Amino acid sequence: MTRRKKSHQSHGTANRPRFWGKHAVAAALDNPERRVTKAWATREAAGFMQFPSDVAVTLAEAPDLGRLVPSDAPHQGVVIEVEPLEDMWLGDILTTADERAVLLVLDQVTDPHNVGAILRSAAAFGAVGIVTQDRHSPPESGALAKAASGALERVPWARVVNLARALEEIAEAGFWRIGLAGEATTDLKDALGPPRVALVLGAEGPGMRSNTREHCDALARLPISAAIESLNVSNAAAVALYAASVA
Repeated sequence: MTRRKKSHQSHGTANRPRFWGKHAVAAALDNPERRVTKAWATREAAGFMQFPSDVAVTLAEAPDLGRLVPSDAPHQGVVIEVEPLEDMWLGDILTTADERAVLLVLDQVTDPHNVGAILRSAAAFGAVGIVTQDRHSPPESGALAKAASGALERVPWARVVNLARALEEIAEAGFWRIGLAGEATTDLKDALGPPRVALVLGAEGPGMRSNTREHCDALARLPISAAIESLNVSNAAAVALYAASVA
């Protein structure tokens, strides 16, 4: 694993991200693995957020909270500063997965809103976790946590140094690796079959890198209408997760 670098954003750092919004904050407070270092809230929000007794809460007006987060961020009256979760090891996810399981692998998907939405879908459809390359994935942030709507605290997330090597480890654990590619000739429903499946998605635009493709057992496409060229990666992940969950 590699050490995360500090971010230069003014509303928190990679080592001390700030979360906002009721769902993201409530999930963080409910997670025993998450350390909350600071909290700010309106008097109304402080009354129903159930902050632990060891978390000092600074009461503030809504405009003051707005200055703690990026412009126009929907803080809903509550902001917290946290420590990132401890690194999750891929091997731990693989060894605890059931005989029937779905894993998501993201190849250089860097937009925090997309990764957050993918985490939310992963939680909704019972995926055992997501895997990203450490240097080409977003750090924990308020935008990511808000898009995940609490799933950041619930879905195991393994950051790996070498994605190709991780895909080899995933195969050794009995997962059938399916790369989603628009030009593939096989529909996803026909590529599914083995009870353990790893769905591999690339970034919007470039898609999966060639080395990632070479480490997939099959390439498949989502049978979308010709009216549009492709789906947003987070939408594609949601559709693929649904297909895998009912196969």
